[in-house]
Amino acid sequence: MRVAGILGALLIGGLNVASSQVIVSNSDDPTLYSYCQQFQTLYTQIREQSLTPDSARLQFSTIMRGLQTRFRSQESYRFDSLQRDSLRRTGLYFSFPLRGYTTSSIGGSHGEGYRGNGFDLFDYTVRGSHPAQDIFISDRNQDNIDDRTGKPADVLAMSRGLVLAIETDWKPGSDYRGGNWIWVYDPTLHGLFYYAHNSEVAVSPGQWVKAGQKLAEMGRSGFNAYKARSPTHLHLMYLQIRPDGLPQPINTYEWLLTAKLSN
Repeated sequence: MRVAGILGALLIGGLNVASSQVIVSNSDDPTLYSYCQQFQTLYTQIREQSLTPDSARLQFSTIMRGLQTRFRSQESYRFDSLQRDSLRRTGLYFSFPLRGYTTSSIGGSHGEGYRGNGFDLFDYTVRGSHPAQDIFISDRNQDNIDDRTGKPADVLAMSRGLVLAIETDWKPGSDYRGGNWIWVYDPTLHGLFYYAHNSEVAVSPGQWVKAGQKLAEMGRSGFNAYKARSPTHLHLMYLQIRPDGLPQPINTYEWLLTAKLSN
């Protein structure tokens, strides 16, 4: 633990970059919060293209391995790959990430919007992949209000986890693709959920959330999502962390089909 704390301090000291997101600690664990700071800064650097993809991969791997070590000693997080796969298949682990909506709101007839080939989290110039499922609401006039309820649509956590990083300062005209986004680390699955294009973010880095808890209100933030041709939707991505600490996108479609619905 002490080694991890020293490593975290060194990384934070080496990641001096301007970010639109001011992080306010909401965690009682200073070590966990240091990982949030590291991840927030790293993702900002990737977006700003202020470090090389190879350097970003190394730093990302160090953060993810540190988080895994942090939780590995706890009995409730001792899961091997077979146990994690069993959890994902039960239909009890995940919550559907939009309140009041069902699987019929997932883009495409069978989730065909997912395209994992060519994905590179660490090179912001890479285009063409879409390793995510888009989940749509009814919003004909594109005002971020659900036509059925007259209220914003709540974005919910798919599983229990630690809020690693958020963005809340996206403005129209920005070329940032994700808009106002949220990264949540699930220590049981040892993976990352990414919720993008939000209007309002309701959580903070260092905060623990449970499955079905409100994370944000759906919006149209992001370079492409803001355009009139794009229906209002949630961009949901999951990255499984490999043994080398690097991410592998996983299609969440089957998980969404069995996830618990929220009214």
